[in-house]
Amino acid sequence: MTERSQQRRPATFRLDDPGVVVTEADEVGRLGRATIQITPEPDPLALPVSVQTALPARRGFPWGALFWSGLAGLTLLGVGLGVVHLIEDLFARSESLGFVGLAFALVTALALAVVIGREAFGLARLATIEKLHQRAAAVLASDDRKESRIIVQDLLNIAHQNPHLARARATLESHAGEIIDGADMIRLAERELMSPLDVEARRLVSSAAQKVSIVTAVSPRAAIDVLFVFVAALRLIRQLAYLYGGRPGALGMIRLLRHVIAHLAITGGMAASDSLVQQMLGHGIAAKLSQRLGEGVLNGLLTARLGLAAIDVTRPLPFAALPPPKLSDLATDLLRKKDDEE
Repeated sequence: MTERSQQRRPATFRLDDPGVVVTEADEVGRLGRATIQITPEPDPLALPVSVQTALPARRGFPWGALFWSGLAGLTLLGVGLGVVHLIEDLFARSESLGFVGLAFALVTALALAVVIGREAFGLARLATIEKLHQRAAAVLASDDRKESRIIVQDLLNIAHQNPHLARARATLESHAGEIIDGADMIRLAERELMSPLDVEARRLVSSAAQKVSIVTAVSPRAAIDVLFVFVAALRLIRQLAYLYGGRPGALGMIRLLRHVIAHLAITGGMAASDSLVQQMLGHGIAAKLSQRLGEGVLNGLLTARLGLAAIDVTRPLPFAALPPPKLSDLATDLLRKKDDEE
């Protein structure tokens, strides 16, 4: 807006008045004092639209999936025919041996069916918790009261198997009818049900970090460090998954171990670099620790970071009413443990 337009007093005019001139936004010209200049605003529908290029969808027959499906089918047929021929040979040699072989085959088939059922149940349970986490995050943004009650009921069904949450479940059910907003319902469920679980999860992560720190500090070889860290990470992730209601099997653990591979890749190079220890712990603390002890503390901090990532993955509700655990708090506990040992 020009200085002349700022000094002009309000006035009424007609669009067909000869003193009214319509100009473009970038048009500059000298107008008379009695001339009124009107600059039309650009139409939003006429503005250029940015087109985002996306990768083209893959077309064609899925030959890779067909290959692996055919290979799996042939493998199962081969194993089945091998078992049938083995039982027939056992019956040909002795009837008693044939019945023994048939009994072993039936027991193996039953155990395989149970294992497949457990794996399917574990994957379904992990998928349910993951979807519950996403639905709760959506309710915190939309404040949907009806959806929040459904989420709380699903959460109570998952927490019903944990006897330590009996009082928390009773408290949540008694106050659920008094909450109107959907977001407040999710926050109440988080405070009542997730608070004791978060305390236990923090204890598990801190304990695993301390064990990794001690073992890797006294271990003579890097291979032992990597093996122990891998086993400790597996155990920690499984404990956190069971704590928050998940029941992961072998396939479920593979799904949860996405962060473990990166963790092991970082841990494998710790023995070759002392500067990273100084960057993580600070020059003042690193100067007081030996090289092996500093590497042990650093491995413990990486294990703690892995545990925090596992909490975010396995927790059925996002952090909204409760503060998330921080790596600095776990690092303080770890360094305090080291000072006590010294």
